[in-house]
Amino acid sequence: MVFYFVGRDPRYLMYMGRDKEENEELIRYGWPEDVWFHVDKHSSAHVYIRLLEGQSSLDDIPEEVIEDCAQLTKLNSIEGCKLNDITIVYTMWSNLKKTGDMATGQVGFHNRAAVRFTLVKRRKNEICNLLNKSKREENPNFADLRDARDRLEIQAKKRAAQAQRLDDKARRQEFDKERDIKSYAGVFEEERMQSNQEILDKVKQAGKTDIQACREMEDDFM
Repeated sequence: MVFYFVGRDPRYLMYMGRDKEENEELIRYGWPEDVWFHVDKHSSAHVYIRLLEGQSSLDDIPEEVIEDCAQLTKLNSIEGCKLNDITIVYTMWSNLKKTGDMATGQVGFHNRAAVRFTLVKRRKNEICNLLNKSKREENPNFADLRDARDRLEIQAKKRAAQAQRLDDKARRQEFDKERDIKSYAGVFEEERMQSNQEILDKVKQAGKTDIQACREMEDDFM
């Protein structure tokens, strides 16, 4: 079972596992855009939020959303819920490290530098009450949800690649068209200049003045 919550910004999906066995499932089938929260140095629930479309890093998360997740994490820690000045650790799901020798629900980090901390000075009842009122329980199939998410991502990448190919093709065609126009214009100008020079040479051979020659060239051009 998974518990879902709605915080002050309802755009964000906020959830946590019911127990440590479910935490294992969340660790295994998390999404690249998921963010993991936990009480530092104390046992607690594993709380997650999912970044919105177009977001890609922890910097994209509003402060009030961070605070909601931190309050929810503290609230669901047997020890942490009784204490003030509790530190909450959070990082992207992709930074979680799970090895075979770890206990159920236990995780480490691939990169400690990618881990962040936020301090919860005290419990804020107005936030906790809002979260508890929104709480609902579901029993999703984590593997199926992840597979569906990955299929959609693959399809989106294929569409984007196809659109890029069409755009590149259109750009090449436009470039070739402009090049042909410039090439044709250059040939036409060269031929016209040669034709005018031939007329001028013939006129001069006939003993006519330059002014007369120019007038005849204009007449020929017209």
